[in-house]
Amino acid sequence: MDRDTSVSSLNRIFIRALKRLGDAGDIDAACRMAAEAWSLLRHDWPEEARRLNGVLHNLTSPNRMGKKERPMNDNANLDVRQLIPAQRHRLIFETWHNLEPGKGFVLVNDHDPKPLYYQFDAEHSGEFTWDYLEAGPEVWRVRIGRKSAA
Repeated sequence: MDRDTSVSSLNRIFIRALKRLGDAGDIDAACRMAAEAWSLLRHDWPEEARRLNGVLHNLTSPNRMGKKERPMNDNANLDVRQLIPAQRHRLIFETWHNLEPGKGFVLVNDHDPKPLYYQFDAEHSGEFTWDYLEAGPEVWRVRIGRKSAA
């Protein structure tokens, strides 16, 4: 495989990952990475840079930017292990706020999210459910739900 074909193949994989990151709600991180890659490719591989420019425009389109989160399927995994800690709680709360009553998601984390539980309890006492599905030592899985309106 020649160098141009390798760059093109890697760029296609990277673009799929950027779209998934945007779909997961971290549009800002996806845009920053797309712009950085565009800057690296624009002189030597202008066609690949053009593709990344298209991804940037798609990620920042009014339709996408108007949505905080795509609705998650009930019990879908929200794996935050690859996010920096400062982004985790924001994404988790946004995801919870976008749930329909009676729905939930499974948080996948690299440590016990007990501090998050206390934050939920302080701000949404009686409005959420919290069920440990797996408790370490390397992975924690917690089903977090939005209680049905009574």
